[in-house]
Amino acid sequence: MKKLYVTRHGLTAFNAEERVCGATDIPLTETGLHQAQEMAQKAAAFGDIERILASPMLRAQQTAQAVADLLHLPIETDNRLREWDYGTFEGKSRLTSGFPEAKAEFGVKMPGGESVFQVVHRAYSLIEEIKDTPKNTILVCHGGVARVIDSYFYDMTVDRFMHFFMGNCEIKVYEF
Repeated sequence: MKKLYVTRHGLTAFNAEERVCGATDIPLTETGLHQAQEMAQKAAAFGDIERILASPMLRAQQTAQAVADLLHLPIETDNRLREWDYGTFEGKSRLTSGFPEAKAEFGVKMPGGESVFQVVHRAYSLIEEIKDTPKNTILVCHGGVARVIDSYFYDMTVDRFMHFFMGNCEIKVYEF
């Protein structure tokens, strides 16, 4: 059975401030860098990761580098792993009026950004490609993308989709 490991990047300033961070390309905080090192140790302990695919965004690249350094593997960057573009909600509080409702409107683009269906299209196409490769892979991505990846493997009601949460540098394991 082939495995797909999925992790979310380490903590950023926007995460710490409960601000929406999709297309905004910001680095990890010191805490986030530490989380990435701890996650890399856990990833190495699995003992079977053969490939690293990461979002091109700085926070994911910094997180992936910790894994790459420990496992001595190159980082392959895939644009399909970039975070959901939340448009005009970028940088605003997660409690901003209209933000939760906009996330639940799957076929509607965030004002100035993307729809859930657009994120699903790119993430699912990547998963389908990974299924056809022989290597156990770790994806270093973002919370919104991780939510979509989880929906590939498990049925998700709108309620479950809206309440799905993946912590910074948490690792989920899926099998094909």
